[in-house]
Amino acid sequence: MKFFEPAERLKLIPPYLFKDIDDKKEQVRSSGVDIIDLGVGDPDLPTPPFIVERMKEAVADPRTHRYPLYSGLTLFREAVARWYKRRFEVELDPDTEVLTLIGCKEGLAHLPLAVNNWEDVNLVPTPAYPVYRMGTIFAGGNPYMVPLLKENGFFPNFREIPPIEARDAKLFFFNYPNNPTATVADLEFFQQMLDFCREYHITPVHDASYTELAFDGYRPPSFLQLPGAKDIGVEFHSLSKTYSMTGWRLGMAVGNREVLAALGKIKSNIDSGAFDAIQLAGIAALDSDQSCVAQYCRIYQERRDILVSGLKKQGYEVEPPQATFYVWLPVPQRFTSMQFTTHLLENAGIVTVPGVGFGEPGEGFVRLALTVPKERLEEALARLAKIG
Repeated sequence: MKFFEPAERLKLIPPYLFKDIDDKKEQVRSSGVDIIDLGVGDPDLPTPPFIVERMKEAVADPRTHRYPLYSGLTLFREAVARWYKRRFEVELDPDTEVLTLIGCKEGLAHLPLAVNNWEDVNLVPTPAYPVYRMGTIFAGGNPYMVPLLKENGFFPNFREIPPIEARDAKLFFFNYPNNPTATVADLEFFQQMLDFCREYHITPVHDASYTELAFDGYRPPSFLQLPGAKDIGVEFHSLSKTYSMTGWRLGMAVGNREVLAALGKIKSNIDSGAFDAIQLAGIAALDSDQSCVAQYCRIYQERRDILVSGLKKQGYEVEPPQATFYVWLPVPQRFTSMQFTTHLLENAGIVTVPGVGFGEPGEGFVRLALTVPKERLEEALARLAKIG
């Protein structure tokens, strides 16, 4: 008998998608190939200097060196409430309707621990960011996978969710602007989600991480803009993509105070909160004039236009995304998504993410990230043209 056996729950989790891609990438790189990485969505644009300067000041202050509050600095939660009011016209009580997170992923992963009992059901979209499903499994819950299909515009079809699953469900995760499909949602869809969740007594959980990365003047809405949404739902947001702060790990959950109190109780027993200095830098970001965000959106939009235009010239049927920094590319018919990912990596040195890695309905697509300079996108298009 082996001395150590990992927990049974770990056997329910597939290998982390990006780990497999990283391994393949390193194999190709070690053979001397110049890799163009359009895989993981990590901004290449640096954190704006004024945020970095505020961080430096805060780190130098000894008062930030002690344990933070798990719920976050009052000043940061107040800044979040001000930002939501300016951006979405949503009123939030910073004391009870805002909770500081160590990045959005952490909060999404821990929420099922606060809500689910053993074998409770959560409705989870697919293809989707894996943490919705993984958090449910870690909490001992059962994810019921709701497909986001092209023929439905990559939205859930509420009529096809079995009533027995809906009646048992505790949480319904959804994410717009969407990762990986880059689909955007309007308030009409959010109202359908609210009505469905209210009918079945489900807590709607909106991952709004990409609302600020939008193009052509488009401004994605917040789920909490709907009257009554805050009565039953929560929304998760992050500074990671908006301000190129992925490594800083700072986000927030807002909305229903009872749900946030439950999540806060989990966090108070698991982590010690976000570093105060990072929160002070986050205040500077949220309270700024947002010109840095507009500048970065212009850069991503230029990259989007270069990539989408180049792909169309080569015969690919691809739509320009209105938001996120992802392009959801249909693969040629003779390939699966994993085969096409491998083909691009081995023959062109281009890293992409196979759609099937986000869930079975993602088969037939690969995700490309706009997180390299435009010159590298042009080079990637040239390589793609060479391999045909």
